[in-house]
Amino acid sequence: MKKGIQLLKNWSWLIPSLVGVGVFFVIPFCVVVYYSVLDNPTFANFVGIKNYLNLFHNPAFLRAAKNTGIFTGISVPLSVVLSLAMAFGLNSRIPGKSWIRSCFLCPLMVPIASVVLVWQVIFHYHGTLNQITELFGIEPIDWLKTNWSYLVLTIMFLWKTLGYNMILFMSAIGGIPKEIVEVAELEGANRWYTFLHIKLRYLSPTILFVTILSIISSFKMFREVYLLTGDYPYESVYLMQHFMNNTFNSLDYQKLSSAAVLLSLVMIVLIGILFLIERKYGEDVEE
Repeated sequence: MKKGIQLLKNWSWLIPSLVGVGVFFVIPFCVVVYYSVLDNPTFANFVGIKNYLNLFHNPAFLRAAKNTGIFTGISVPLSVVLSLAMAFGLNSRIPGKSWIRSCFLCPLMVPIASVVLVWQVIFHYHGTLNQITELFGIEPIDWLKTNWSYLVLTIMFLWKTLGYNMILFMSAIGGIPKEIVEVAELEGANRWYTFLHIKLRYLSPTILFVTILSIISSFKMFREVYLLTGDYPYESVYLMQHFMNNTFNSLDYQKLSSAAVLLSLVMIVLIGILFLIERKYGEDVEE
């Protein structure tokens, strides 16, 4: 009886959150799925997967999907690996660690509009970077309207995410049992073996969490690119968010809904694969 009352109390605390999630996330997503199988909202004729098949014959969607996939595949591993390396570096005995940590957290305190303005000043055709390179006899590059714009976007992503990811890793590193590391070293394990078979095993849940956050952040880089280059940027940085925003402006709800559902499915599959990898890799640690 007491357990039932306690369980009821626990669920009563969850009800407000569940209602909010249902009203603002679950129901809207179901509406999106519903629109994705109709020919238009007015006549509401069921067309099945026709809208999804049309997407794969849409050049704008294919370009956006390709660019987003490449960007996520490059920027997310870089963000995770570099932030992990920085966390181990700052976890060692070096002077000024607190000051360095504060510097890396600065991007979290600066408004996006201010960041984009600085990036425009640096990477404009007549900007600071080209003025510096011209001193060495290098021809100026239009960073935001050539294939170099992809590099600018990746640097901005890393600048924005490294500090927060690094703090998460530093917190996780502090939770690694020192006794296990000391025993491994006494038994002759080298640093590489200790890092690969002990430290990474205990860091696997944090690596999973940071990777998921980084993937989500990579899918949310629309604001930065939009402020830098507008609705229709150079084709190498035309991302899924641009496609969806432009489709929404044209009121093509079927195409927009189909793209949103596909993007959600891709995210679910990616996160599911990451969970399986983490569960397999960190299984013996949990036991």
